Amino acid sequence: MSMPPPAANTPDPYAPWRISNFRRYAFSWFLMMFSKHVEFAAVSFHFVNLYDKKTAAFAIGVMALVQAIPVMLLAIPGGQLADRFDRRVILISTIGVTVLGSVALLAVIVLEAPVLWIYGCLIVGAIGRALGSPSRASLLPQLIPAKIFPQAVTWNSTAFYIATVTGPLVGGVLVAIADVRESLAGCLGPSLGGILEVAFKNAAPAFALLVVCRLTAMGAVFLIRHRAPPRGDQPMSWESVAAGAKFVWRTKLILATITLDLFAVLLGGAIYLLPIYANDILKVGAWGFGFLRAADAVGAMCMAFCLAHRPLRKRAGAALVLAIAAFGVWTIVFGVSESFWLSMAALFFIGAMDNISVVVRHTLVQMLTPDEMRGRVSAINGIFIVASNDLGGLESGLVAGLFGPVISVVSGGIGSILVVIGAISLWPQLLKIGSLDSIQPAALPEPDRET
Repeated sequence: MSMPPPAANTPDPYAPWRISNFRRYAFSWFLMMFSKHVEFAAVSFHFVNLYDKKTAAFAIGVMALVQAIPVMLLAIPGGQLADRFDRRVILISTIGVTVLGSVALLAVIVLEAPVLWIYGCLIVGAIGRALGSPSRASLLPQLIPAKIFPQAVTWNSTAFYIATVTGPLVGGVLVAIADVRESLAGCLGPSLGGILEVAFKNAAPAFALLVVCRLTAMGAVFLIRHRAPPRGDQPMSWESVAAGAKFVWRTKLILATITLDLFAVLLGGAIYLLPIYANDILKVGAWGFGFLRAADAVGAMCMAFCLAHRPLRKRAGAALVLAIAAFGVWTIVFGVSESFWLSMAALFFIGAMDNISVVVRHTLVQMLTPDEMRGRVSAINGIFIVASNDLGGLESGLVAGLFGPVISVVSGGIGSILVVIGAISLWPQLLKIGSLDSIQPAALPEPDRET
């Protein structure tokens, strides 16, 4: 990949892309996230087409739950594996587990098996992600020099949000084609129409795409050329698990940022209700869902591009706090909007504000943590992320099923703002975080290192 050279005496915003291992890593990450969003779109609209609005909301909430439980149970063992063995090998193996889940899901959809089988396949994929996520997160600092790590995090989040744009669009289009395949088949004649009827049955191409993407992602990680550093004998024990948890508890900046992100996103989980908003409130269907889901990601991508060229060199903590407060405000705007274009604008700013939180949190977690403990700390961070996203989806689905989607989204936005106020009160040192590219474990205050 050819990148423009940096100007004299200025930071090179494209430095991570000049490292081949990072390109392979980012490509694999993109494919995994792309396939996850295609999966979400396809399964969500399968439920929307199968059930009434209230039942579909509960079904989507349960989908979030069954994908969160494996992470809650297996992330810590995954962190132990990441700190004992070659993280690249673990990542390849766990992506293989997600491939098996994708193949099974395709078979379940094509054969029109009961819904419980869909949940079972989603659990298999979640197991692979749960065991592999700590290795993926802790592998990145080994591929990138510390000086440019914040830029790598920014570009890695860009890959994530490109996947978040394209995944729902592709998933929405494939679902929409499946929904109108009978009409299209009639226009194409008996031969082509018959092929279309069979090929797009229950949006089968969307589920086949999952298999292809995850196989390719596994190949990209296989091509990473990285020699794992030697590791001491770290037994799989409760003491070893406790060491990671104690480090997070005593490192207040890590604890504060991941807790703030946990509760803000947990309460502000409007994204999981997008299929219902698209179908029943904004009346734009599967096509509109793709554009709504993309708006959030486009906002995040624009913010990532800004952060890559203008890193947070001053007052990163204040930027984090203000961004999450604005995230709550725009969530409220989206919740009350009945205009497609206003909803698109609200989701754009939700994504932009969320990406500031992603960059600050991930940089702090990785840079404040010694390499020999990064797997376990990444596992704890991963549990917080899943709790905020997938359990946030469960919370949104349950509240929407009981009180309606508008109350669910608006109350979540208000809750996010209250969480910011509470976090500043508990951890005033959040506002003292300065430049991200100067953070090092040695800079931790002495009380955080006490045993």
